[in-house]
Amino acid sequence: MAKRYQVVIVGGGPVGMGLAIELGQRGVSCLVIERRVGAHIVPKGQNLTSRTLEHFYYWGVVDQMRAARIMPKEVPSSGVTGYKTLMSEHWFAIDGREMTNAYYFQANDRLPQYETERVMRERMEALGNVDVRWGWGAKSVEQDAGGVRITIAKDGSGETEVIEADYAVGCDGGHSLVREQIGIERGGNDYDQLMLLAVFRSRELHEIFGKRFPVRSTYRVLTPEWKRYWLFFGRIDVGEGWFFHAPIPNDVDRKTFDAHAVIEKTVGTSFKAEYDHIGYWDMRVAVAERYQVGRVFIAGDAAHSHPPYGGYGVNNGLEDATNLGWKLAARLQGWGSDALLASYSEERRPVFKETADDFIEGRTKIEADVLENFSPEKDLAAFKKAWDGLTKDGNARIGAYAPHYAGSPVVLGPPGAKCSAHGEHTFVAKAGHHLPPQKLSSGRNVFEELGEGFAFLAFDADAAVVAGFESAAKELGVPLKIIRDTLAGGREAYRARLILVRPDQYVAWCGDAAAMGPREMLAKVVGR
Repeated sequence: MAKRYQVVIVGGGPVGMGLAIELGQRGVSCLVIERRVGAHIVPKGQNLTSRTLEHFYYWGVVDQMRAARIMPKEVPSSGVTGYKTLMSEHWFAIDGREMTNAYYFQANDRLPQYETERVMRERMEALGNVDVRWGWGAKSVEQDAGGVRITIAKDGSGETEVIEADYAVGCDGGHSLVREQIGIERGGNDYDQLMLLAVFRSRELHEIFGKRFPVRSTYRVLTPEWKRYWLFFGRIDVGEGWFFHAPIPNDVDRKTFDAHAVIEKTVGTSFKAEYDHIGYWDMRVAVAERYQVGRVFIAGDAAHSHPPYGGYGVNNGLEDATNLGWKLAARLQGWGSDALLASYSEERRPVFKETADDFIEGRTKIEADVLENFSPEKDLAAFKKAWDGLTKDGNARIGAYAPHYAGSPVVLGPPGAKCSAHGEHTFVAKAGHHLPPQKLSSGRNVFEELGEGFAFLAFDADAAVVAGFESAAKELGVPLKIIRDTLAGGREAYRARLILVRPDQYVAWCGDAAAMGPREMLAKVVGR
């Protein structure tokens, strides 16, 4: 009889592997199915947020990720933007994600996805309850009240097998078979625009940029010729490695297209380069109408896809994995509910919908407006004012991107709140928001004390209140760690004596006194 798993994950990229690690560390048996055997050669998904590095910390790989970094530590994640070409006198540089590092337990980082995948693969394969089928792909997905059945096939052999599980998750990319099989539609914008992707080596380009700009991770061009699109370079290293994205005419002959000419035009001068890869992709922004049908879920690019503008893709995908992972484990272990599982889609979909609409397309619309209405040839002063506005808007968007679940049905948030990508970075604890880091009296950060389950932070709290939460958690079978300390030494910034923290380090509730009984409160935050 074939082995039955608790969860089958279709897709073994960063999101699928992240979910497997999250589940495996929580004692859930799972199988990962991945058609690809080798690593990607395209250095995508490099701009890793502070929040993503928190995931790596809890997955036990943060030190390995830091060690895998190719770029020097002193090079920030931010970039330079030029007008028409990178030789233009009009350019600006925004501050980058380093400006929000203080509000997270880990600083942001930058490394190619193939290095991220290498580290994650080693961690995943070390977990005894995680099996992996490299070189296998999913062919069909079926489900009923008792579980799911996935037919898989080994590439090139004709061999097939049916895998049974309690749940399945499609982490199989923008062309997700799982999403198609369970009938989930996607909405969004198809730009009907062909995009160029080139990976190349050029020390000469490094020297050209080094004479004009501070060393940065990306170099971008905005031009009236291509409104609503970026033409941009990203560093793979500091020296010679680059990748480049840009829109090109849809009717080009891909076999004879001169990619180097486009790249030289974007730079604004000629230089020599050696190409490792030239490819093409279609520009679109798409968000699935829902992330769950019955026992089957979707995550990462299967649920939301967009151009590589702003580094939102892999970071949001890994947040999907963490959010869904603890909830699946809770349901399988008996202390979570179907309502808790449903909250995955209710929390994550609104966040990425706003990410796409307001932070990706919203930014490109503002840039297009500047390119449409202002030029240094027409009115230099007006152009400079509008150009400077793009700098301020870029920094403001980084500060305003603070996804939260204040409106979640499993969060005790304020009346009328909603789940949103818009927020603020603050050290004040807020229901539904990411827990800000703080040192405890022991000298350890609160993040170092949080366990795998819920945590209850009690600062100068009444012993009877704490005992009430301990008793309620035991009765409901909810894993709860009590962390006691004083409301001093910086912890007063939380503005709350009591903070209930979820397994994904988001605040489920906070205050100085509970508005309802501990049992009622804990039951709500696990969907019971």
